[in-house]
Amino acid sequence: MTVSVGQAQDNSYTKRVLETSEIDMLFSYYSQDGNNAAVTGGEGTEELTDVTSTIVLRMPLNENDILTVDVGLSAYTSASSSNINPLDGGFNVTPFDASSGESRKDMLVYFNPKYQHNSEDRNKIWSANAYVSSEYDYFSVGIGGSYTRLFNERNTEITLSGNVFLDKWNAIYPIELRDGFFDDRITGNGTYNPTFSEFDKETRNSYSLSLSFSQILSRKLQGALFVDVVSQNGLLSTPFQRIYFSDTEDFFIDDFQLADNVEQLPGSRFKIPFGGRLNYYLNDLMALRTYYRYYWDDWGVTSHTANIEVPVKVSNKFLVYPTYRYYTQTAADYFYDKGQVQSNYEFYTSDHDLSKFNAHQYGVGVQYKDIFTQAKVLSFGLKTIDLRFSQYDRSDGLNAFIVTFGTTFVGN
Repeated sequence: MTVSVGQAQDNSYTKRVLETSEIDMLFSYYSQDGNNAAVTGGEGTEELTDVTSTIVLRMPLNENDILTVDVGLSAYTSASSSNINPLDGGFNVTPFDASSGESRKDMLVYFNPKYQHNSEDRNKIWSANAYVSSEYDYFSVGIGGSYTRLFNERNTEITLSGNVFLDKWNAIYPIELRDGFFDDRITGNGTYNPTFSEFDKETRNSYSLSLSFSQILSRKLQGALFVDVVSQNGLLSTPFQRIYFSDTEDFFIDDFQLADNVEQLPGSRFKIPFGGRLNYYLNDLMALRTYYRYYWDDWGVTSHTANIEVPVKVSNKFLVYPTYRYYTQTAADYFYDKGQVQSNYEFYTSDHDLSKFNAHQYGVGVQYKDIFTQAKVLSFGLKTIDLRFSQYDRSDGLNAFIVTFGTTFVGN
């Protein structure tokens, strides 16, 4: 019997991009402390804890298309943000203690769906995504997309992507700068009467364009280069971050200094980060992953980031990967330590995230992986478990501890 070309095509099989649904469940715990809180003008407690839970569901729609839904919830308690209103609890008011008000805690909820289409030959990939997030004083919506092209028997990959975020503040100001504020405990020379006006606009728009190039250089070596161009405009100041002028009188309630103004930053910012990755396969037990990024923006900030990770295979199912990250940056043109700003300056901030500093992050991760998914939970097989610990230390005294835990389940 002779088989026609048409019959051969009808019986051909195209492997799915994603064979079955997968679920990632992610959890992280973050805790930090320091003494340079921007809420209290660059001095005061930075104590904060954040707990985040995320579920990512990837579903194959057919042989070529994948729908990914990413939903997350982040709840934090912050001693520094509680001092937006430090007067709602306690007997002695000080920037180094948390108040008991509602501003000490908040919750972020986000929803991020993504659609991905792969060409029949698997050499072209299109994607589109959306983003919505909400917290007490901030709301954000975004859209984006990307195009990936693979060449040279898929040894070369180029990706172009873009995103737009349209954000809206619900501006909250320090309690002493709000209309109608009065407290008979105020001390200082003269009358506390700061020159302050609320921001006219409360929107912030961000636009980004990214280009990445990845190349398999040999059987053991893979490299990648990337560059991003980011433009922001709108309200880039944080409305509740206090400023203290050097040429005005100081006023206090107990040990808490009352604000002269809030930070004032330009209404636009242009950023260009670029860098690369280089991964080397040493042997069956060990690999080397390296990363470097240089960052520049028109606020005067430049930074260098270097990261190294060494995955070590300890058995067929377990992987241990120690990591180290170094970061250093210059100060923004508008950064001033507490009390170093003059009232006639146009732009200023005492947020130490925009100061000069360097930071070290040390970590170790442990991964369990079973490609045969022998362990089952309901109708899903357990594919991976990933646990990571990291310690972050910054030269200005901020330190943090991060724990992340993730699992991946695969449907039958």
